[in-house]
Amino acid sequence: MQMLQEQCVGCPYCGEVLQVLIDHQDIGQEYIEDCQVCCKPIVFSVRVDELGGVIVSVRDENESFFGGA
Repeated sequence: MQMLQEQCVGCPYCGEVLQVLIDHQDIGQEYIEDCQVCCKPIVFSVRVDELGGVIVSVRDENESFFGGA
């Protein structure tokens, strides 16, 4: 089973599109990585959709997050 998957996300600060590697072990987790361009902290949320696809959402660390089902 492939443990890493490449995803593209947009930095919530500078808007730059970043290619990131997502570890399948991070599914259901939230973590912070700095933007490779502007160096500001991006909060990553990793989950699985109904079809088993990995969904990555990002937000700035000051943005409120209300997870829904």
